[in-house]
Amino acid sequence: MRKPFISANWKMNKTVDETEEFINSFIPMVKDITDVEVLIAPPFTSLQAASRILKTTNIKLGAQNIFYEEKGAFTGEISPAMLLSAGCSCVIIGHSERRQYFMETDEIVNKKIKTARKNGLEVILCIGESLKEREENKTFEVLNGQLTGSLKDISLEGITIAYEPVWAIGTGKTATKEQANEAHEYIRKWLVKNKEGADKLRILYGGSVTPDNTEALMSEPEVDGALVGGASLKPDSFAQIVKNAGEKIRVNNRRMSV
Repeated sequence: MRKPFISANWKMNKTVDETEEFINSFIPMVKDITDVEVLIAPPFTSLQAASRILKTTNIKLGAQNIFYEEKGAFTGEISPAMLLSAGCSCVIIGHSERRQYFMETDEIVNKKIKTARKNGLEVILCIGESLKEREENKTFEVLNGQLTGSLKDISLEGITIAYEPVWAIGTGKTATKEQANEAHEYIRKWLVKNKEGADKLRILYGGSVTPDNTEALMSEPEVDGALVGGASLKPDSFAQIVKNAGEKIRVNNRRMSV
């Protein structure tokens, strides 16, 4: 069984002091949880402070973005080496907000993934459809296009996919567990058809994830975890999501022992 993976995406929230306060509160809440992989992706300005506190834990540190060049005259951008030196092991690429507000195309996402993987950074690749696209029954068409373009000439090693229906991000609307699993199942089948190692790759759900809906989402066979936005900004809320994710492993173990 694939190990559940829960990632916090803080977006443009939390100062350095707030980051330190959060992590110091969060660590004791999840110290006994070993069956769930946990990652926190704070703003760039908090990476080093977060790394200093997390280095003695099993909690991974990630970044929210990366540039596809390794150095040069690119004002305001962040290179792979900078992320690695700050303690990151993973980076989120292709988030819907990057695609929407910063006009990132699948081609740009593809270049970023290649640069990240070349430098040893794991990647969470975000894909998902808008409300209009879902209402027009174009969900699978959109996912096919994003997967094809974003993963062109890229192996699945070090890659995690996050399915985030744009209509459910920060809106309070959440895809039903059946809708989430249907999309995840399509993604898995696409990967099996087009790439090697698809059975081991984890697919996360992102979009108004809360402690109240995590267990239901994680009960679906193709949902391997969550990319959490707003609910990851409070230690107790995020800790509960992590604990709920572990229930998938515990349920599976109980079934195997029967």
